[in-house]
Amino acid sequence: MTRVFSVRLNHLSYERFSQKHELISSPGGVVVTQDYLNTLNLDGPEHTSLLGTVTAIYDIGCFFGAVAAFSLGEMLGRKKTVLLGTTIMSLGAILQITAYGVPQMIVGRIVAGIGNGLNTATAPVWQAETSKAAWRGKLVVIEMICNIAGFSLSNWVTYGFSFVDGPVSWRMPLVLQFIFIFILFATVPWLPESPRWLIAHGEIVRAEQIIADLEATTVDDPWVVTESKEIQWAAQFERENGMSWTDLLKGKTGAGNTSTIRRLLLGAGTQAMQQLAGINVTSYYLPTVLTKSVGLGNSLARLLAACNSVSYLLFSLIGIPNVERWGRRKMMMYAAGKITSFPFPFFLPHSPYPHLDRKTPTKPTSQT
Repeated sequence: MTRVFSVRLNHLSYERFSQKHELISSPGGVVVTQDYLNTLNLDGPEHTSLLGTVTAIYDIGCFFGAVAAFSLGEMLGRKKTVLLGTTIMSLGAILQITAYGVPQMIVGRIVAGIGNGLNTATAPVWQAETSKAAWRGKLVVIEMICNIAGFSLSNWVTYGFSFVDGPVSWRMPLVLQFIFIFILFATVPWLPESPRWLIAHGEIVRAEQIIADLEATTVDDPWVVTESKEIQWAAQFERENGMSWTDLLKGKTGAGNTSTIRRLLLGAGTQAMQQLAGINVTSYYLPTVLTKSVGLGNSLARLLAACNSVSYLLFSLIGIPNVERWGRRKMMMYAAGKITSFPFPFFLPHSPYPHLDRKTPTKPTSQT
């Protein structure tokens, strides 16, 4: 049942990545779509800054959504928070699908970002709290693989619709995400709430029943009783040694030596380094980089962006058998070492194979 829960929860993948990478966020596929640029009056070098703002404003919404998950997640529970986030994302998607101007698109981006931030901050925690410790690492890796699969799917969808003219070329890919949103609305209500959240809110009997159901046993099983006691002790320890936001910002570590600041910096620092490594350039703007800096044509640039997403997916599979064998730190170090060799293709001044893109044939050089 834990595995089923993980698979169902991972329907978040396309929803999150279609919102982040396909809406516009995959400017990879959309910011180079001419009808999109014309409709929103974003075509031309004089609108480059505004186009970047429309794209980046989504992450502002994600930030506030993730921050809101701190309070809403504890108040509503994991399941209701994900449903709330999905509802907010749906509203944001509708605003973007029906947008004919930059203001509505910006509002839609922010609204969708808030919903995605809620889900992004909640789903991994919910999954971890309903899985065995021995499976936790692999399940988190599988969740991210599903996310990358959604990212890859969104790239291929936008590439396919690039051969269609008119508004459908960028509006229809946004509509398709509702397939997965409907799946979420249909399945999440039937998933179990986090036992840790239930125990923290005094619902011990219900929590123990969920633990037993997840392990396909009875509530009086010694393992279930032990697991419940451990969670109760952890919840009590967190209540007694919890930190306020003021203490956290002041750098205090907590009376119980919880090393809160160290854990915060480790988590936030690794995420910050991931972004600073340039992942958003390849995720958001790879077609733009390939057309403007490398000199490729629009069609070939879109195709290479889609192929690049497949390479993401294939290499992410390495983590499933090795996350427990290598450990988290070594795996991150291996990946960081490989990333350093990635930017060199972008140093090419022009495309050595312009004939591969039939949409932008090269003109013959005149003889003098």
